[in-house]
Amino acid sequence: MRPAWNDKVLIKRMLDVGAQTVLVPFVQSAEEAAAAVAATRFPPEGIRGVAGATRASRFGLTSDYFEVANREICVLVQLETTDALDRLEAIAAVEGVDGVFIGPSDLAASMGHLGKAGAEPVQEALRRSAERIAATGKAAGILATTAEDAVRYRGWGYQFVAGAVDLGLLLRGARSVLSAMRQG
Repeated sequence: MRPAWNDKVLIKRMLDVGAQTVLVPFVQSAEEAAAAVAATRFPPEGIRGVAGATRASRFGLTSDYFEVANREICVLVQLETTDALDRLEAIAAVEGVDGVFIGPSDLAASMGHLGKAGAEPVQEALRRSAERIAATGKAAGILATTAEDAVRYRGWGYQFVAGAVDLGLLLRGARSVLSAMRQG
């Protein structure tokens, strides 16, 4: 699940309903990455608030939930600016960060290419980022809005690729139906 922000309350709510992976947006520094990890961990490793009867623990029926939860949560941090990319290795080095996800559209905007994630300098930054993430030993992820982008990103070494956006899928389906109706 993706909280709206790197906020311990939003993250706790997601974990309590059973999310085991969180994608934390707009992480700019190692300190922010550490805060995201801390929000996913029960004390003493973190600051996650303890609630006994949540959906995540099968409403208290999972007897070892508190013993296993910290090690079963996957934390992915989303880097979306050139400032964040400048700190990529430090962010990835934070203990508890399992993967680094790049947001192409926001990165493009921060590079002066608003609305043009396909611009060559942006694409080159994305390619280099995949290599840099791989060198840290962490999983590399990215958002692709087309199948062509998804295939290219996989070829560059991104290991988890969001292959489409739900609204885009809905619009393409609606356009297909409209086209068929107009032809009929």
